[in-house]
Formats: sequence, structure tokens, C-alpha cells
Amino acid sequence: MDGNYELNEPLFLDLMEKVIGETKYLQNNPPEFIPEEDRVGDHVLKVLMPYSTENGGPLKIERINYVPKRNNIIITYPGTTDKYVSFVGSHMDVVTANPSEWTRDPFKLTREGDNLYGRGTTDCLGHVVLLTDLFIQLAQKKPKLAVNVAAVFIANEENSEIEGIGVDALVKDGKMEAMKTGPLYWCDSADSHPCIGTGGVQVWRLTAYGKPGHSGMPQNVINPIFVCKQAMDYVLGKFHAEFGPHANESTYGYASPSTMKPTSWSSPAGASNIIPVEATMQGDIRLTPFYSLEDAKGAIERYVKEFNEKLHNISEYSPAFKNALPDGARARVELTWVGDCYHGFAADLKSFGFQAIDQATKEVLGSSKPFSVTGSLPLVSDLQKAGFDVQMIGYGVEEVYHAPNEFCTISGMKNGFKIIVKVIDAMDAAARK
Repeated sequence: MDGNYELNEPLFLDLMEKVIGETKYLQNNPPEFIPEEDRVGDHVLKVLMPYSTENGGPLKIERINYVPKRNNIIITYPGTTDKYVSFVGSHMDVVTANPSEWTRDPFKLTREGDNLYGRGTTDCLGHVVLLTDLFIQLAQKKPKLAVNVAAVFIANEENSEIEGIGVDALVKDGKMEAMKTGPLYWCDSADSHPCIGTGGVQVWRLTAYGKPGHSGMPQNVINPIFVCKQAMDYVLGKFHAEFGPHANESTYGYASPSTMKPTSWSSPAGASNIIPVEATMQGDIRLTPFYSLEDAKGAIERYVKEFNEKLHNISEYSPAFKNALPDGARARVELTWVGDCYHGFAADLKSFGFQAIDQATKEVLGSSKPFSVTGSLPLVSDLQKAGFDVQMIGYGVEEVYHAPNEFCTISGMKNGFKIIVKVIDAMDAAARK
């Protein structure tokens, strides 16, 4: 593109102060917290609308609300062909913040040197503001591009309990169909290098049932806490043998293979001398995208069935502890799937979209270090299944995602701006061929 494109720091800081100042009303954790993404949209559109086609400018701007106060915004700088490069996923909602856990006000932008503190700075309002600045500069400098450049700011990324108001609805309504002609960069990652893989996730609950009674008479009871632990040991051993490290994980730079693990434990409240009737472990599966979540769930159901069938052969901790009693009482374990499963994502490393972001990152940062995580981004895998060439980028700080004292760096956002400009240049050159 003709002209010098760099992050406009004064504009960036001014707009960041405004949108971070709205974050108390952007928290997403229904029913207590339902965000009003229009608050961000109002600030963004105030600086963009002077450059809209309605006002004689080049930007096509569409504000889309599926419910009141919760907007999505699509911005397009038009090119001369049908080819697109799009930057999607920068969301206008945030996770909750407890001020007592912060050493700074989470709902106010605080600058300390290069660091900008506040809820949403990294995830993901910093990206909303960065892209807003990019489109202002495109509108001001009016480069003649072959490729169409689009951004989609979305509602409702941080919670899936309420559906049909964010990117899922935009895709269903065909609002993003034209963007399938080029790479779609999901702009909600961190640490400046391409994120090329995520994990699938499924929450599970394992409940063991026994026979309650006095702990001083262990020969007359079945302790569900022991049974639950035995079942967990059995299932985890089977799972990690069948879904162990995959050969593709090293290619994609996964720091962790697939895992199944408990994350919480519960049993009915009672006295310390009473054996309860049931005990429950709950946790999740985190599966790299080279395995099928459906296969993993089927396997786990099989492990639980095997455990119940073999229960009398499961080793016990003491001769007094039994899984079956002469009166016919017998332990059993039940598996429950909690909520929906979300599939993992693996970027197409042969795509020109990946090659462009990889090269641009090298040119700006000196190296490109693609990485993968077993965290889940269900919207990304849904877009890939819908036919988009999805790549993932982000320029915040991963270690403070959803954490107290969240921050981004001005230098990181400046580098991100330069990288995105180089990607647009590469896509424009390709569209001209």
C-alpha cells in the first residue's frame, strides 16, 4: 500500500480509554452480567462514520443487532476484485473482573510505561481499537487495492449460554459469505506469533454410588469416595493410553497432548464419621484436533461400562473395604456429559493465509514461532467447518488472559499493526495476479 502505516498512538490511547471505561457494562456472565456491546460500538462508530459511504467516504459500515444493545459491526474497505482478506473475532464483551483481586481499577485504563492495564486490554478491546485505527488510515489515505479488506467486531464471544447474537448469527445470515474468497484472520489470540491450533473440550461428571453408614463399621458400607477414585484411576489410565501424544502435535507446537482430568470433587455434606451415599468428580477432556471428540466420548463410555462390569475385581485398599456386600448392595458408577462439546482447530499450514502471516511476523519481529494450545475456541472451529480459511493472530499478552491486572503493551499493538499491514500487502499482490 502507498504511504506510511503505523499505529496512531494518540488515537489508540484515546479510544482505548473510552472503551475500557465501559467494561463494567461489558462483562459477560449471564444471568448476572449481560453485556451491552453497543457501548463499544457507539465509540467505534463515532470515529469511523465520517469515513463511511453514507458520508462520502470509502468505508462500507454495517451495524447489526440481533437483540437490543448487543451489536456486531462489519467494516469493509473495498477493492477492485472479489477477493477478501478479513479480520474477524475481535469481540466487544469481556469476562468478569472482581476489583478486590486487582491492584488497579479493572474498569479504567491505567498506563504504566509501555503497559496498558484494564479488563479487555488484551482480550479483546485492544484489537477492536487497533483495527479501528487501521480502517481510519485506509479511509484517509485511500490506497487503490485489488483485495477487499474487512473487519468484523462481534458480540457475545465470552459466553455460549445465549446463542444467535454474534458471529454464529452473522454466518447463518450470510453476512460473511464473501469473505470465503480469502483468508480469515481470527484476531483474538496473543503473544504476537501465529496460533495454529486449539483443543476440543468436553466437560464430564463421574458419580459413584455406594451404601452409607457408620465409618466405625466399614464392613457394612460401600464407600463411594473410594469407588469414585478407583473408577477415575481406571478411566484415566485407559484414556491416556488410547489418546496419547499424536505425531502431528510436534508439528503444530502443542505444549500439551490430549488430557482428561478431574477439576472438582463433591459429596453430600455430613459428619466425618458417616460414609456418604455418593461422591462425584467433575472435569474435562482437552483433545488435540487430530483425534475425534466423538471417538473419545465413546471410548470413555466404554471404560466406565468395563469398570462397572469388573468392579468385584478392582483392588481394594483394605480387606474391610468392599465394592459389594452379602446383602446384595453393590457399587456403581455413572458418567454424565455436561454441556456441549467443542471441537479443536488446526490451521491449514499450506494455505497462503498462513504463509502470509508467517512471513509478515518474521519481517516485523525477526522470527515467527507458531504455537498451539489445548484451550478451546469453539467459534474458530465452527468457522473452519463453514468453509473459511481460518488463521489466528493476536497482539496482547497471553499470561493475563482472563486474569487480574490484565494488560496489553503499546509496543505489542504497534507491531501487530505493522504485521497486519504487511498481510494486506501480500493479499493485495496475490489478488492482482
